[in-house]
Amino acid sequence: MIDLRRLHVLRAVDHYGTVTAAARALHFTPSAASQQIRQLARDLGVDLLEPQGRGVRLTPAARSLLTHADAIQARWERAELDLRADHSEPAGLLRVSGFPVAISILLAPMAARLRERHPRLAIQIQELEVPASFDLLFEGEIDLAVVEATPRNPPLSDTRFDQQPLLDDPFDLVVPKGHRLAGRDRVDLTQAAHEPWIAPVPDSPCRPHVLSACGAAGFTPDIVHHALDWNVTAHLVAHGLGVALIPRLAHLTPHLPITRVRCSGDPHRKLLTCTRASGHDRPAVAAALRELRELAPTAVA
Repeated sequence: MIDLRRLHVLRAVDHYGTVTAAARALHFTPSAASQQIRQLARDLGVDLLEPQGRGVRLTPAARSLLTHADAIQARWERAELDLRADHSEPAGLLRVSGFPVAISILLAPMAARLRERHPRLAIQIQELEVPASFDLLFEGEIDLAVVEATPRNPPLSDTRFDQQPLLDDPFDLVVPKGHRLAGRDRVDLTQAAHEPWIAPVPDSPCRPHVLSACGAAGFTPDIVHHALDWNVTAHLVAHGLGVALIPRLAHLTPHLPITRVRCSGDPHRKLLTCTRASGHDRPAVAAALRELRELAPTAVA
């Protein structure tokens, strides 16, 4: 008989990449986490970890086991749902997460609608960046996340998560009021190739989108300033310090002397909803997903 607690430790090592990181997430000591995996290996009669440099990696047997482990986890959650006496009406606590723009434009109005339509349902919203949302989904600490699609996300084929497209958020070129491009209905980014640029900080999930859009237009932007917050970027633009690509969903400080200009080629970022593999079957999650799909078409003007 496989000990499901030990199996969860192995799943955590795969998710977090190291025994130490998995132990930290599970509130174990590294030695205790290692002991759990060694015992699981003895129970099964196979090696689950093997040396790799100064660390370890999962063996092919461990990879095969994890395929079944993810299916077991999904079936267990389905069983918990089926055992509820009445699971047709959304009730209980729904825990959701998102990055700042997603909360402001989508999750806050979603929560207000759900509270009005389902009085037995309580909603808890947590602001998180994309990697943390996937971590807490994996740990079962949240039920639903709205995330940006980035190259660092788990692949769509990852069976632990159900990732579905929600909306495309276009990038506008933002220039100072009175700029030579400010009066255009639409602009080709090549027309801004020689401008100084303000870009997201290197770790931002939006930075690759900006660089990719400029690359597709045939140039590398001359980045002179970096910002984490879109309103900081907008203030830098307003003072004539450069131009920037800013998502249309980002609400900027009113009355700044700036102009948004739509871009040819439709550069955009994709927003996704993400649950655990069987999480979308829970009535509260299903209700939240319906609200989000109703809100999405009107979110981007």
